[in-house]
Amino acid sequence: MQTLTPILSTITAAFLASFVEVVEAFTIVLAVGVTRSWRPALIGAALALAVLAALVLAFGPLLALVPITIMQFVVGVLLILFGMRWLRKSILRSGGVIALRDEDLAFSKETALLQQQANDRRADYLAGLASFKAVLLEGVEVVFIVIAVGAAHGQTLYASLGALAAFVLVMLVGFALHRPLARVPENALKFVVGLMLTSFGIFWTGEGIGAEWPGEDLALLLIFAIVALASFAIVRWLRSSYPQPAEGVAR
Repeated sequence: MQTLTPILSTITAAFLASFVEVVEAFTIVLAVGVTRSWRPALIGAALALAVLAALVLAFGPLLALVPITIMQFVVGVLLILFGMRWLRKSILRSGGVIALRDEDLAFSKETALLQQQANDRRADYLAGLASFKAVLLEGVEVVFIVIAVGAAHGQTLYASLGALAAFVLVMLVGFALHRPLARVPENALKFVVGLMLTSFGIFWTGEGIGAEWPGEDLALLLIFAIVALASFAIVRWLRSSYPQPAEGVAR
């Protein structure tokens, strides 16, 4: 159980986090393909994936040169910061302080922008650039998540498999439906991912400074439970303070 816990949690965290990012990137690529043409959409996406692959190949091997305790501490701190960013937004959205993200609205906005640029001689270039930027920006976050949740315990392969599964699933479902995945409960996913990344961060930061966790890897479950209870308590307090949900769409 102690061996399976970090593996399963690594795969799950990488899958859920990557799923959210791929859905957001897919929405833009789909808008480009439907509004302009699939050629610039796919070229832009392919170029972004090539840049991401180059970054992984360039910086991935360097991780092996870093002592494990330093790696755990640095990655732990970064995961806490990264996870708390997601968790903060998810809590505020769940509490009705800021609006939920709407993939249909994001698709409509991107489509309207591309239609405005339709008469521009650089239309194909601008469409491809939009696709490139979306995939690159969301992809950088996926790469960071894969490296962060996998590197501290040498489980980058498992994290990569989780991210790959998310990518394949979104592509299959998205192209089959040929529309934005608006029904995906994005805020719920981000909430869970924020909890998991924050929990990973606390756990690995502790290991990096030499802390001995009770139950070793099983301590991850306890940390997750504590962070989750605190987060849900904040959500309940916000809902009582902001009874009217925020309108509009925020990223």
